[in-house]
Amino acid sequence: MPPTPAQRRSAGPGPLVRHVGPLPLLALSLLAVPASFAVTGWAAGAAGLAAQLLCLPLVVERWRALPRRLLPGAVGALSVGWSAWLLGEPGGGDPLTAALTAALRLAVLVLPGALLLAWLEPGEAGDHLAQRLHLPGRVVVAVVAALGQLSVLADAWDQLAASRRARGLGPGRGPLSRGRWLASTAFGLLVDAVRRAGRVSTAMDARGAAGRGRRTWALPAPWRRADTACLLAGAAVLAVPLLVTLLGAPA
Repeated sequence: MPPTPAQRRSAGPGPLVRHVGPLPLLALSLLAVPASFAVTGWAAGAAGLAAQLLCLPLVVERWRALPRRLLPGAVGALSVGWSAWLLGEPGGGDPLTAALTAALRLAVLVLPGALLLAWLEPGEAGDHLAQRLHLPGRVVVAVVAALGQLSVLADAWDQLAASRRARGLGPGRGPLSRGRWLASTAFGLLVDAVRRAGRVSTAMDARGAAGRGRRTWALPAPWRRADTACLLAGAAVLAVPLLVTLLGAPA
């Protein structure tokens, strides 16, 4: 039997998170939601974000790709903070503090998922969801298929953009022309995704994925000590905003 994704990941060099299975990664990404609710002031948000940033050496493999991965979350946090500053109610407190709190709340929410889910392998996640959490097999297979299709969207975009340029439909130099080109390319990507979904659905039906009854799974889904350690340590890091709030930090 060929090595499993977990065995290949653990055998190679990289940060400590490579030894962790998919369930702790999913759990910590979901626990970031209540952690963000605990950010009631700028101090709690800053402490929570600092605690997460200190864990970067444990989860980041390629530092050069880190800015690109964090860019959407950073843009979202800045835009939320900017909106909170502009739309703050007069007399409702310091608008700058409210904007900083809103931006930090979103950063605390987004950062764990942006870093941890990069280590998630769809097939391995499906094995663990079905065997450890005992989720319905049809649901698990559908989720795995959807996650697998997400990984090819970037390649599909590159191929679609290259084919449009080859036909002389590349973007112009002006911002309006580039906007029209992005919109048309995105529409083409949507059409390709719908067609791809139809093909995947037909292939899954042909392989009996829609059938009822007991399903078997090819690979084991063990829970290891590294999973427990990661879950406990990650939960402690995500509890920092709540701890700071309970200690009465300034809002």
